[in-house]
Amino acid sequence: MNTEDRRERGKAMMKQVYGWDIDQVEGSFVESTVDHLFGEVWASGSMSVRERRLLLLGLLVGRDMDDVVGLQLDAAVRLDEFSEDELREMVMFLAHYAGWPSGAKFNQHVETLVARKKKDA
Repeated sequence: MNTEDRRERGKAMMKQVYGWDIDQVEGSFVESTVDHLFGEVWASGSMSVRERRLLLLGLLVGRDMDDVVGLQLDAAVRLDEFSEDELREMVMFLAHYAGWPSGAKFNQHVETLVARKKKDA
């Protein structure tokens, strides 16, 4: 696959994952993110975006990467990937494996987004 094809595939996958378009793809880090991470890693194989996001959320909560948790969770809620019950079940499950403080932070993200979604509806 040539660079232009990977770029377009990466941009399309980013839209599927986050729900928005990326306009500027400049600089080696952004190019690698679009072309490789999204054009190859996220787009390869048989796993769905939802399945990949579940894996990523578990990793992020376990590593206390709250800023990226917020980004991924916000996209998942906006794109209706998980129900409120599923989100709350994820909180309880991850709290037992990632630790209660990490689960509490994740719960705060979840409840904030659930409340915002209800308010916007």
